[in-house]
Amino acid sequence: MENFPPKARTLVAEMSAAAAAEPARTVAFQGAPGANSHLAVSEHFADPLPLPCFAFEDALDAVASGQAAFAMIPIENSLHGRVADIHFLLPESGLSIVAEHFLPIRHCLLGFAGEPVREAISHPQALGQCRRWLREREITPVQFADTAAAAGKIADGKHPGVAAIAPKIAAGLYGLDVIAEDISDSDDNTTRFVVLAREALTPPIGQPSMTTLTFEVKNVPAALYKAMGGFATNGVNVTKLESYQRGTSFAATEFYADIEGDPAQANVARALEELAFHTKWVRVIGSYQQARPRTVV
Repeated sequence: MENFPPKARTLVAEMSAAAAAEPARTVAFQGAPGANSHLAVSEHFADPLPLPCFAFEDALDAVASGQAAFAMIPIENSLHGRVADIHFLLPESGLSIVAEHFLPIRHCLLGFAGEPVREAISHPQALGQCRRWLREREITPVQFADTAAAAGKIADGKHPGVAAIAPKIAAGLYGLDVIAEDISDSDDNTTRFVVLAREALTPPIGQPSMTTLTFEVKNVPAALYKAMGGFATNGVNVTKLESYQRGTSFAATEFYADIEGDPAQANVARALEELAFHTKWVRVIGSYQQARPRTVV
């Protein structure tokens, strides 16, 4: 908690105390109070106790240790792609994805009205998503740990000419003015979050579902082609496939994939069985109900 700005620490302490009293209602997220992840928790859950955590690992550990029932983690953004390191963290956490949530991102410039703004501090992704807006106004972007923590830093009033890019909710929490609203370079800026829990859930029968998995291909010619063939022959739609390297050998590649359906469906089970035959290992991170349709008719 000491890593948060002073203005945020009081809020973090209050929220942490409430969460400790009722871990079954607690949802951990990365960031200071007022972050987009905080907003996503409030939207997705009916009556949550949000638990701010400084790092993604802290949020995942809170669930693994029983301090929280769930963690809500951003996994990809429509403008900037996947969130860094998340493909390593999710499999290593030992948790299962049980739901997803799509949050429209509405960045605001927060500070003190009447002050000319020369610099804007925020998370690198937020700065990148507002790059053109800042450049047109000759505002210099400065990287910070996360959006809401940036608002907390500005709230101490010791940074004249500096504002924060953060969600509007942070203005109320930290006593800041909303200098400008909706400053993203794209109107359809959206972040996809996943909800993680200690136990896997089975998606409702008859509802569109997703399955998230990771796997490592064998170091042979056409390894990926062979590995993915089962999805085509069994009519399983692969909505995302991304590669990443682990370690320094560069001999084999690991992949992260999202597919439509879940292993309870016969065609998905057959596709996963064929995938296992052509790979070193397959790890299903979770199956869950779709929050947004993937199939385009």
